[in-house]
This record gives sequence, C-alpha cells and structure tokens, in this order.
Amino acid sequence: MLSFIIRRLGASILVLLVASFLIYNLASLAGDPLGDLRGSTAPNKAALIAARIDQLQLNVPTPLRFFIWLSGILKVFIGQFTLGDSVNGHSVISLVGSSAANTLQLVTAATLLAVIFGVAIGMSTAIRQYSGYDYTVTFLSFLFFSLPAFWVAVLLKLYVAIGFNNFLGSPVISPLSITVISLVSGFIWMSIIGGEGKPRLIVFGSATVITAATLGFLVVTDWFTTPQLGPVLIAVLGALTAVMVTSLTTGLSNRRALYAALITVLIGVALWYPLQFLFAAFPAFWLLGLLGVLSIVVGLAVGYFMGRDDRWPAARTAAISSFLVGLLVLADRLMRSWPDYVQAVGGRPIATVGANTPDLGGSIWLHMIDSYTHLLLPTMSLILISLAGYTRYARASLLEVMNQDYVRTARAKGLTERTVVMRHAFRNAMIPIITVVAFDVGGLIGGAVITETIFAWRGMGSLFTGALKDPLDLNVLMAVFLIVGSFAIVFNILADLAYTALDPRIRVS
Repeated sequence: MLSFIIRRLGASILVLLVASFLIYNLASLAGDPLGDLRGSTAPNKAALIAARIDQLQLNVPTPLRFFIWLSGILKVFIGQFTLGDSVNGHSVISLVGSSAANTLQLVTAATLLAVIFGVAIGMSTAIRQYSGYDYTVTFLSFLFFSLPAFWVAVLLKLYVAIGFNNFLGSPVISPLSITVISLVSGFIWMSIIGGEGKPRLIVFGSATVITAATLGFLVVTDWFTTPQLGPVLIAVLGALTAVMVTSLTTGLSNRRALYAALITVLIGVALWYPLQFLFAAFPAFWLLGLLGVLSIVVGLAVGYFMGRDDRWPAARTAAISSFLVGLLVLADRLMRSWPDYVQAVGGRPIATVGANTPDLGGSIWLHMIDSYTHLLLPTMSLILISLAGYTRYARASLLEVMNQDYVRTARAKGLTERTVVMRHAFRNAMIPIITVVAFDVGGLIGGAVITETIFAWRGMGSLFTGALKDPLDLNVLMAVFLIVGSFAIVFNILADLAYTALDPRIRVS
C-alpha cells in the first residue's frame, strides 16, 4: 500500500506542476496586475507602478517568474515557505488561510450532511422502488437539482431567516396549522414506511398523533423562546437513537448490542447533571473534544463487556449510540444559552450574511450558536442542491447491486432483508458514491462562488473571483489553484484506498 501511495503522489505532483505552469502563463494573459495604477490620477503614480513591479517581479518574463513562485513553495523544506504577496502587499498565505478556514467549515458541514441524508434517502427509495414514496423523492430530486443556486439561496433568506425570525417574535402555532402539519407528517411517514391496508393506517394515525402532541407541547411550554431537552427528553431521544442504530448496524435480534446501546443512554442521562457543573467550570473547546472521545471509549467498553461472543458489533453499536447521546447533551447545553444569544443579537438570531456576528462577547456557547446560525443558510443551500445528486446516485447504485447474483444467493440462504442490504449490498453500492464524493469535495474546496457571494461568506470562492478582477492578482489565483489541486489529489487517493476497504476484491498493487 505504501508503494502505491508513493507512486500515486509522485505522478499526481508531476501533473500538478505541469498544470500549474500552464495556468500561471495563461492567467498572466487574462489581466494586468498594474491595471488599477495605470488609470490612477495619483501624483506619485510612476513611483507606485515601479514599487509594484519590484514587489511582484513583473520585469521578469512570465515563464521564469513561475519558477520564482515555485521556489517559494519548495522553501518549505527549509522552513521558509511562501506563496508571495498580493497586489496590495498582503501575504498570500494569510489571505488564503482565513478564506480556506471559512470554506472548510462550510464545505465540511454541507458535504457530510448531504452524503449522509442523500445516501439514506437514495437507499430507501431503491428498496421501495416504484412506490409513491419513490416517485415523490424522484420528483423532488430533479426539482432541486434543476434549481439555480442563487434562487435557492434567496428563498432560504426570505422564508427560513426572515420568516423564522418574525415567528420568534410571537412563537404561536394555530390549531389549524398544527392539524395541517400533523396530517402531512402522517402522510409522509406512511409513504416512507409503506405496508398494505391496516398497517399503513396505523402508521398514518400514529405519526399524525405524535406530531400533533409534539407541536402542542412546544407551544404550551413556550419551547421556541426557552428551548431545552433535559434528562427526560434526552432519555427518550437517546433510546430511540439506540434502537435505530442497532437496527441498522446489527439488527434488533442482537439483544446484547441493543442492551449495550441502551446502557450508554442511561450513562449519558445519569451524567447529565454533573456535566452541567463541568460545562460551567471549564467552558472550553478542548473539554468538548475530550468528552467526545470519552463517550466513544465508554461505548466501546460497554459493548465489549456486553457482547461476549459478538463483541465487535456490540462495541461498534454502543460507541455510535454513546457518541450520539453525547451530542444530545451538548445540544441541550447550547439550547439553554439560546435566550441569551437571541437577546445579544437583537431578537433576530438566524443570520443572513457573514460568518459571525461582529463584537459578540459572552461564553463559548454563544459563539458556537453564532457559528451555527451563520452556517445554517449557506449549508442548507449547498445541501439542497447536492442532496439531489447523491440521492439519485445512491438509488441507481443500490438498484444495480440488488440485481446481482450474490444478493439473490444471500436471500435464498434465508437471510433477513436488513442483512442482505446492509452487509451484502451496501458496501458495493457505496463504491460509485465514494468516487462522486471525492470529486465533489475536491471541487467544493475551491469555494461555492454563488453561495458565498449571496451570503457574504469570505471563502475561497470569493477570494478566487476577487483575484480575477482588475488588477489581476496572480499569486492569489495560483494559491487557490494549488490548494484545490492538492485537495483533489489527496481525496482521489483516499477514494482509491476506500475502494479496497469496501470491496476485498480490489487491491492497491
């Protein structure tokens, strides 16, 4: 495997160098780094032009100037790495560093959620092929796939941000709205779960009643103004999470895995009260990371001791459940800071522009909420568009796999449908998805230009478009190209390695 990685890196770096040379020379013809100064009326215009020529070494022919720029990158081996200066005299490394951090924050959240939900929805439609649920998801997928990104972003601003902020001013849901939402929810769950006759009616009635009861509870308790989960809701949601995780990973027939997952829920609920004191005494990000690791370790330990002869599946199930319960505890802590955050931002918490609220004080909880509220709209915009593609890819891939001989053989052996899908079909169906994800992530690192522009998100996309404007900022442009190309190389190698993990027939040799 090591020799494969070295060969791929060597070939990819060579391609990146040749591509960088061509882009550098072609981009230098696309604009003038002195364009703004040539049209200037400043009395020291000549001195300014001479200073920029000296700063950017514009008196050197472009092909040779590329190797000067390249030498700055190669100085990384002696600890003097540089990407040059922008036309305004700023360090390109500092400009790219802040923009790349914002883009990674946005792209990571959007990609993870789009892949998780897209694959889940796509697989469920493949299992329920040609049902009403399948047709509905197909219609919505093509609808969102064809929508322009700027239009989706504007709609999100109008209805999610402005609409929800107005709703928070008087958070009341009318009985008619509760009835309509409950009936729609019942219809959706009936379509997803499926069945015939009486089972469908039971699902419809149960989902309708549960939705109506939930909305009524939220209105009566004024939950939208002072949201919180508390140990009771954490226990209920945690138990549902444990059941769902167990059903997907090992099946509910594996009682030891189910009991191990439920024990981690009880541990999380029991630790809820002391954790409140810990959060108050040590409000720091390192604490959250440490607690996340500990939750996984506790889940692995519980599953290992509960699993006996089937220890690894039980440990895996308990670890996932324990981590998700930890997220519920963290969500509860953030919810308790929600009223303070709403007051700090003037009663309109869902942000429409920027990556953070300027001059926002307070604890890390307020800053975490602030990051989430600013990420909400651009992330939703990217998810809605990417989700459609992942849904269709996942559906088509699973349908192809489900028609293979080994899947029919597994069914003929009497295995349950869950085992056939999750253990035999799922891994092979994920191979095309891994390819798509690798290409998408490599491209998204370059920034979502339209989304960043509408939401005033200072990421790689806005940095790239700014570098193309007059005056041409060639060093910034090449820095963006270098980062995008490097990420594309890394994720394509990771995709090749993922193939070997998903399909034992594939070897990196």
